[in-house]
Amino acid sequence: MDRTATDRFDASRFEASRNRLASLAYRLLGSAADAQDAVQDAFLHWQAADRKQIKVPEAWLTKVVTNLCLDRLRSAQVRRERTAGAWFPELLLDGDPMLGPADTFEQRESVSLAMLIVMERLSPVERAVYILREAFSYGHAEIAEILDLTESASQQHLHRARTRITATRRRRGEVDPASARRIVEEFLTAATSGRTERLVALLTDDVIALSDGAGLAEKLLRYDTPQRVAAVMRGGFKPTPAKRRLAGGAPALHYAVVNGAPAILFVLGGQVLGAVTFDVAEDKVAAVRGIAAPARLVRLTEAWRQHEPDTPLIAQW
Repeated sequence: MDRTATDRFDASRFEASRNRLASLAYRLLGSAADAQDAVQDAFLHWQAADRKQIKVPEAWLTKVVTNLCLDRLRSAQVRRERTAGAWFPELLLDGDPMLGPADTFEQRESVSLAMLIVMERLSPVERAVYILREAFSYGHAEIAEILDLTESASQQHLHRARTRITATRRRRGEVDPASARRIVEEFLTAATSGRTERLVALLTDDVIALSDGAGLAEKLLRYDTPQRVAAVMRGGFKPTPAKRRLAGGAPALHYAVVNGAPAILFVLGGQVLGAVTFDVAEDKVAAVRGIAAPARLVRLTEAWRQHEPDTPLIAQW
């Protein structure tokens, strides 16, 4: 095989792993744009390497991508951005290959917004060990090799990660998709009609609401108690001339599944202007997250433009 043919063969081997590597990087970074950059950097490493010496390309590439992501998580700039309290993950539409493996509950949960936010509390190494183990089913010997740890250290990091996650998250079981959609549609009807009592009845007692304030707030806006969340949602979902001027028109409201969760998307001219995602538990809404910062909606908009949407819940908001 000549050099050109060899390069094409090696490039095809990398491309066969690209989606898996991107889904790993996304879980580590919570940003589709940063995940794509990490995978592209890994490709440059792959091109520069003596590939004849690489016995297991998949393992080698996993190690490179993981450590590129850890370098970014440890950088001073990223730490400042994420400790400022205004960080949210970038959203992914259902079917996006970057969501990666989804055969088990743990794999699906690892890309949920709730889990991505909770994992911000972990150290970079704890996060890597947890994701490699729970989402990609690597054994501790393999994780130790990827992260240059001992197996014992890998086990200790996993134990600490699980302990921290258990202490800070409210674990919810999976909800039937049809039931989730019905509850979200009921929520939208109550919010847009101003029926506060019905809206409160649709919320769990420990409901929370988070918003990035369209990316303008210095910290995430947080609300709790059913009455407070209902008041905020009623105001947020009420259309006004000022909101339409800011949006550039009257967007349509579509139902979608984002990071495995039911969501309402505000769409105008093929552009996703905002997303409201929901955690549903026991036929009620347990969490609401409003995201409108354009940088967090880039990949979602790209996917939406290639998507055949259902009839909008509201054609002109």
